[in-house]
Amino acid sequence: MTGPVVIAAGGTGGHLFPGQALAQELGRRGIRVAVITDERVAGVDLRFPDTEVFAVPSATPSGGGVLGMARAALPILLGILAARKVLVGLDARLVVGFGGYPTLPPLVAALLRKIPTVIHEQNAVLGRVNRLMAPRVTGIASTFEAPKYLAASDVPRMTVTGNPVRDQIVAVADRPYVPSTKDAPFNLLVFGGSQGARVMSDVAPLALAQLPPDARARLRVVQQARPEDVSRVEAVYHQAGISVDVAPFFEDMHERIANAHLVVARAGASTVTELAVVGRPAILVPLPHAIDQDQLANAHVLSEAGGGWLIPQPEFTPDALTAKLVSLMADPQTLAEAAAAAKKVARRDAAARLADMVEALALESDIG
Repeated sequence: MTGPVVIAAGGTGGHLFPGQALAQELGRRGIRVAVITDERVAGVDLRFPDTEVFAVPSATPSGGGVLGMARAALPILLGILAARKVLVGLDARLVVGFGGYPTLPPLVAALLRKIPTVIHEQNAVLGRVNRLMAPRVTGIASTFEAPKYLAASDVPRMTVTGNPVRDQIVAVADRPYVPSTKDAPFNLLVFGGSQGARVMSDVAPLALAQLPPDARARLRVVQQARPEDVSRVEAVYHQAGISVDVAPFFEDMHERIANAHLVVARAGASTVTELAVVGRPAILVPLPHAIDQDQLANAHVLSEAGGGWLIPQPEFTPDALTAKLVSLMADPQTLAEAAAAAKKVARRDAAARLADMVEALALESDIG
């Protein structure tokens, strides 16, 4: 293969993590990778070491309607022109987009250059950019068998790969779930995705502070919180006498997940996938205001399989979480069964499946 496979990803960890997993797998196969993202490049280059990372303009239409689209049009157009220049300079073989508006300029630029394109949809609901690009790309990779909004005419070009997880997650996937006994420490992990979620900082500390003294004594809490929320979250836990580690981000999140007896989290695609691959039970609180309700659909997949419990955000109150934790901390068998059920949902070989698809299409391009 002469030129690289270009990964187009940006924005949240939900888009970056599967791109990172694909890059790791392609690297093992000796296939060169480059990355195109938007101007938030600082966090991206850390996840793609020894890889060329290019930033091009992009924008997300805000406010809705014609005005929102008009404001985004110029940055997207500039991004397409910049991405076209990058693709020509790299002699790119194929572009893989992982959803979100940062992927739109490189995908459109690839189409204009007649470079093969693949989109990967992590969620049970096709995102807006992937929905726009699905009829136009060479191939479609999906985590789920029948993602919502995928047109029947596009199904023949779809391959179910699963959602790729990073090597760090695969490395702890075989670590068994060991239930916490009545008097032993209970490891609780609370997080809201790569950008944090204020509702976790508002609800979880108050809920845990209401637990009976014996339950609070057992708790070992790890909580992700936005930088501006760290001090107030710590204060509530310390006042309640609860052992806690609070930070805006944990680079060793794979270890934190593997060590958890229970996770309380949003229901982003990467979160749900990683919980399934490692096999850890979770209380999932989907983002309530998402236009397509993709997190709700993701949470249903895990909860309906018996791998966790879905609590809509309006019902996610301190009292409700306290009651749920009292019940689950006293029932290690239920938690162990949920951990096993979560693992049955996982596609651990998703990165290899997606790499097979990408490699085959890129080689076809090279031969052509």
